[in-house]
Amino acid sequence: MSQPAAPRPARIALIGDLNPAFTAHRAIPLALARAAADLDVRIEWTWIPTDTLRDRVADQLAPFEAFWCVPGSPYANTPGALAAIAHARCHQRPFLGTCAGFQHALLEYASSVWQLPGAAHAELEPNAPHPLIAPLACSLIEKTGVVRLVPGSRLASIYDCDEAIEGYHCGYGFNPEYEHRLDSGPLRIGARDVTGRVHAVELTDHPFYIATLFQPERAALANRSHPVVTAFVAAAGARNQVWDATGFP
Repeated sequence: MSQPAAPRPARIALIGDLNPAFTAHRAIPLALARAAADLDVRIEWTWIPTDTLRDRVADQLAPFEAFWCVPGSPYANTPGALAAIAHARCHQRPFLGTCAGFQHALLEYASSVWQLPGAAHAELEPNAPHPLIAPLACSLIEKTGVVRLVPGSRLASIYDCDEAIEGYHCGYGFNPEYEHRLDSGPLRIGARDVTGRVHAVELTDHPFYIATLFQPERAALANRSHPVVTAFVAAAGARNQVWDATGFP
């Protein structure tokens, strides 16, 4: 009697321009592998350079269950990265954005949902008068810091604690001028730093949509699993089970 076919791996798209010199890019495969082993799920990941995201992006991304918009800005093709984030958001695919992924998740949402005219990233538009993504008062290049989880948030549930220490490699963050827009609506604050600045957001009407200014993937370089990456891989695996059961993405 033939054995049933093994379920195919959950497919994860890594949106970004691979550079082995980036610490986060070396860490991400290790972090994904650790999470998959911890959960005993099969996954595979594919790097999707932003420069390839130009035409028929929805068709290109349709085979993937989940999306991770990775660090490394400026991207070669910012509109392509934003299109991939919009695809994950609108098609209810598990999404994780870290560092630049956090910044661009906010840019995509501000443009598409808030319909904020001229939502800008100061790294790309240094003369923008009120950029959504602005220079940090203190650079966080190769720094660590305390992250305070917002009570009742999905992130607080994932961490199961009040605060954590996380690693960074960034010089830009969410402009506090726009923080009031996160007071209501599905995009909410998930974590802040010790000064109160927003360092993570999440969508409450989405199966899994989390973006962090910090880089949880770095835990893998210290031979540690990270709860955010584990939760993301679990969501990808759950999405894969739905796909296999229904036959439809």
